Amino acid sequence: MDSDNLLGQFLRARRGLVRPEDLNMPGGDRRRVSGLRREEVAMLAGLSTDYYVRLEQGRERNPSVQVLDALAAVLMLDDDGIAHLHQLARPRPAKGRRSTHGRQVGPGLLRMMNNWPNTPAVILDRCMKVLAHNPLGGALFAGHTYSGDLMRLVFLDPDARDFYPDWDRVAVNTVAGLREAAGSDLNDPQLIEVVGELSLKSADFRRLWARHDIRQKTRETKRFHHPVVGELTVEYESLTVNSAPGQQLVVYQAEPGSPSEHTLSLLGSLIASQIPETAAAADQPAHDT
Repeated sequence: MDSDNLLGQFLRARRGLVRPEDLNMPGGDRRRVSGLRREEVAMLAGLSTDYYVRLEQGRERNPSVQVLDALAAVLMLDDDGIAHLHQLARPRPAKGRRSTHGRQVGPGLLRMMNNWPNTPAVILDRCMKVLAHNPLGGALFAGHTYSGDLMRLVFLDPDARDFYPDWDRVAVNTVAGLREAAGSDLNDPQLIEVVGELSLKSADFRRLWARHDIRQKTRETKRFHHPVVGELTVEYESLTVNSAPGQQLVVYQAEPGSPSEHTLSLLGSLIASQIPETAAAADQPAHDT
């Protein structure tokens, strides 16, 4: 994976997604490029065209904070995109990231999850591989070819579009979350493997990866069509695990008193006699591939 000029790649990708009319500029049918031209970005950001071209080509690698903020405004970046732009221009060492690509999940975290019998919870690595789950978390994603790998579930699983009724939105956010988690560390072997396989096998993934969308995984409402209990809507919260950088604890909850809460209860009752309460061992998700 080419990581020599990440800033330039990001600027080119985002420039191609901004339409002139978005910035009250004339568009027209005779434009040979999608999005903004380089000279248009430079003009709107108050830069010389030559300086901006050098930024895209990687020949200028020390833009000021003011330059980055001006470019962020022109490219219409949100807060996550702005933070990513600054990180690419001034990458920070990824402390401990590579050492946590092992699948060790702390025993205290496992015990905590297992004390939530009515709340689905999973632990993901930065490539969205399921490292561990409590019984209800495992049951929420059970029944698919890639139940233990949420990236591959979205893009490679034959049931993905049925399981995620809002598949288009889920796909965009999943790729943007992977981009954000990767940051400027695109040479990690696990990330290279995931991106390589999905780029080869999924045209949708290739298209979305090329957009360079950035979105931190925090909270979101998500709909599922579960193969056993049917429709349910939950809100998830994604929490970073400070003791294991790169891991995140994702907790799903339904609105109290809602049909989805009853559906989750039904799912819990179905698995109660099948999975021991002490399940959820790291390295062995119930439906890993």
